Amino acid sequence: MRVALGLSYSGQAYEGWQSQASGKTVQDHLEKALATFTGHPVSTLCAGRTDSGVHGLQQVVHFDTPLARDLSSWVRGTNTYLPSDIAVQWAMEVPPDFHCRASAIARRYTYLCLESPVRPSLESGRVGWVFRPMQLQPMQEAAQYLLGEHDFTSFRASSCQALSPVKTLHSIQIQRIGKSSHSAYWRFDFAGNAFLHHMIRNLMGCFVAIGQGAKPPDWMAQVLAARDRKAAAPTFAPDGLYFAGPVYDPKWGLPAAPPSYDWLPGHTS
Repeated sequence: MRVALGLSYSGQAYEGWQSQASGKTVQDHLEKALATFTGHPVSTLCAGRTDSGVHGLQQVVHFDTPLARDLSSWVRGTNTYLPSDIAVQWAMEVPPDFHCRASAIARRYTYLCLESPVRPSLESGRVGWVFRPMQLQPMQEAAQYLLGEHDFTSFRASSCQALSPVKTLHSIQIQRIGKSSHSAYWRFDFAGNAFLHHMIRNLMGCFVAIGQGAKPPDWMAQVLAARDRKAAAPTFAPDGLYFAGPVYDPKWGLPAAPPSYDWLPGHTS
């Protein structure tokens, strides 16, 4: 049978999602837990890889197994052998033609940033940080240049393995959360068909420059048109980046909004 799992995790302690020789990745810990629970080696595929320090609100994986277990057993049994900062949220039996990556029709990321003269403490490792104030309107204007299908080479890491830099951004939502005039959380929600390596973090570097007034909103269009990574701002910190998960056709019957979505302040419509 083929099983799909929804996973949430804090990325602070891990070297990203993808298995490494060090064994210090989310995939390594998940596959070790599944092997212990099932009694046989388990190889997983994921909907979207995350880098070191990046978090997962709804990472979806699938694997094949000869075992038949109750869905609740897949959740509780696997979680028994996982570290406290990684947890399976749900399990579903899926048809053999379901593929967690290829079946996704869109992907979502959220970036949470603290604007404050004081660095994060309780939120350390879970938010990005800027100490200069940002303005909403310039960033919203800049976001409009990015919507639709574009060549996002300017926001692509040199190590990116994607076959094409052409991606489609469906929506970008930006919220300022908090009543204080001295500090606030900023939430950036991105939805698109797919994303390049470091694309969100490189976009965030540009949004911060525009939000703080260092660059005008139409600079985003200039960076996009340049198709040159050197034209964009430096890559922003991984701390506040969350993989909010893939979007699937409802026919698969997979949970669309796990409880982990409610942990972050703010929301998307």
